[in-house]
Amino acid sequence: MYKLTRRRFASLIGASATGVAASSLAAPAVLSAAKSRLVVIGGGPAGATTARYVAKAAKDVAVTIIEPKHHFTTCFFSNLYLGGFRTLESITHGYSTLAAEYGINVVHDVAVDVDGAGKKVKLGRGGDLPYDRLVVTPGIDMRYDTIEGYSPEASTVMPHAWQAGTQTAVLKQQLEAMEDGGTFVMCPPPNPFRCPPGPYERVCMVAHYLKTNKPKSKIIVLDAKDKFSKQALFQEAWAQHYDGMIEWLPKEVTGGVKAVNTDSMEIMTDGETFKASVANVIPAQKAGVIAERAGLTADNGWCPIDPSSMRSKMNEDTFVVGDASVASAMPKSAFSANSQAKVAANAILADLTGSKKFPAKYRNTCWSLVATSDGVKVGADYAGGEEKIDVTSKFISKTGEAADLRAQTAEEANGWYEGITKDIFG
Repeated sequence: MYKLTRRRFASLIGASATGVAASSLAAPAVLSAAKSRLVVIGGGPAGATTARYVAKAAKDVAVTIIEPKHHFTTCFFSNLYLGGFRTLESITHGYSTLAAEYGINVVHDVAVDVDGAGKKVKLGRGGDLPYDRLVVTPGIDMRYDTIEGYSPEASTVMPHAWQAGTQTAVLKQQLEAMEDGGTFVMCPPPNPFRCPPGPYERVCMVAHYLKTNKPKSKIIVLDAKDKFSKQALFQEAWAQHYDGMIEWLPKEVTGGVKAVNTDSMEIMTDGETFKASVANVIPAQKAGVIAERAGLTADNGWCPIDPSSMRSKMNEDTFVVGDASVASAMPKSAFSANSQAKVAANAILADLTGSKKFPAKYRNTCWSLVATSDGVKVGADYAGGEEKIDVTSKFISKTGEAADLRAQTAEEANGWYEGITKDIFG
């Protein structure tokens, strides 16, 4: 059972990724001189995009990002790293451009609490950051207690790899160490969760890696659901590219995963126990813990928002953007988070500078690579309705598409990745 050390992880992402640490000065004296203060908790697609768009538009708004990591590894495209199509370094990004070119104060610390009445964020290393508007983008946390025997410690042996970085590298190393003829067991989570097509793209990428390197191996998928995003497209790809390698078992067959044993590498369902050489266990999810501490979550563990602005329904001075939010029909994806961030930035600028607030329009596309030069996609346009975010149009790849169209879709996804990471990190 492979566990990745911090030293080994640093070597994997490369010196260029670890050398791009942004300024971590809280600079209270400088911030106090500004007309308005925006504090953003989280430096991922939602947080960094919101910060960049506000800082770009309003030089008299002091923008601070609170983010513990000095570099950010994207969960989107991390499956391609597992499949051998990307390096970890190529999906890892720093904050130096946000600091140097946009004047954003990047504080590398943990936000441990929020005083909503006093408008202050408490930092892990001590001290508070005051704000006029707050953006909370904590992403997801795992509900480990929904699977008996699973825990943060167990995830070092049976990684979820649903928060990219060390976990992704651990899973990759386990695949590389697995014997030819071994069994890879994946346990996708129940709805709602980050990136609905993601587990099934991962099945394709792991299958690609195994077919290329360990062709006697097999994959078992123990799903918590009876259907999933782009199901017909993925199952077509499994039959076409990886025939006989993948067995998908829905909840109606197994009853779902109930428990795991990391010592024996066993996954227990209602009716059967499965032995894994490598186990990718992805539990149910909820909004990141700081959202709950800030009083922004509902009983379901997610954060309700105003669909016209991404403003929290729990606190009018706070916005919740990205995976942690209840964004109605929008999936929890990087594209969604980036789109929501621009709506939030517009509303924040209207609050702080009096600029015009435009009607909320959103967009999302989720690309999935299923084999070499074979990509599929699903997406939609949305508008902020009175009660929820509504779908205005949608599209999806079709089964049986020509190879040249699928190759074009795969290349389109690569172009999108380069464009969106520049839009997020500058």
